[in-house]
Parts: sequence; C-alpha cells; structure tokens
Amino acid sequence: MRIKKNKLKFMAEYPKEKLWELYEMLPKDLKSAVFSVKNADNIEEICQRYKLKEEQRVQIGKNVIYTLLGILPPDDFQEKIEKDAKLDKKTAKQVALWINRLIFLPVRPALEGIYKIAISQEKPSEKKSTPEKTDIYREKIE
Repeated sequence: MRIKKNKLKFMAEYPKEKLWELYEMLPKDLKSAVFSVKNADNIEEICQRYKLKEEQRVQIGKNVIYTLLGILPPDDFQEKIEKDAKLDKKTAKQVALWINRLIFLPVRPALEGIYKIAISQEKPSEKKSTPEKTDIYREKIE
C-alpha cells in the first residue's frame, strides 16, 4: 500500500500545519518511518491478516502516524485503535503487538526519547491462543 495524497485525509483531526511542525522536529529515523513504504505495507498486511475494513485500516494508519509524530504514546496505541477502529479487545491487542514489533521497535530509541518511556518487546501470537493446562502431577519448583 503506497501512501497517496487522498489517504492523508484521516489527519484532519490535527491541522496540517501542526502535523508538519511536529514532523520537522522529529529525529531522522522517525521522519523516515512516517513516510516508509515498508511500514505502509506492514500495516496493510496486518490489517489483511485480521480482515479489517477500509475505515478500520485508515484509523490504524492514522494512529501509527500519530505515535511516530509524538502525539499518541505507544502505551495508549492499543486502547486508541480499539476505540477508533471499533475492534474487539483481542484483535486490538494482536494488531497493536504486530504494529509494535514491525513499526515501533525498529525506531524504539527515538520513540523512547520522545516519550521518555520504555517500549515493550512483547511478541504477537502466531496462532489462536489456547488456555494453559496445568500438570497436576508435577510439583512446583521454587
């Protein structure tokens, strides 16, 4: 998915001038991440994996950009896409984990510098989650 001018309409919540001001203040690696074709392709693949609608994809893309620009803290990303894209909690968590892994982690030092936080390295699940089974025949080792 290549970013087109008409795709940038989702940023209307913030004035374009403000977004450009924020962009100009970013470190080089975050500037590259904002307009990265690879990141756009990753977002598209993640959204296809979870069969998300176009409106949901736009909301997720918007929030990725807002995070890279320093508007939306990475810790709030999952909750924000759950609300904005109207995702169930489980899907929002998996999408957020994939976005974190593929988009935010490669620029983690820069994001940590902007937000003054540590970014989690939790991995998304590759398959459906199954409840853990306990083995009643094993003793706990402490």
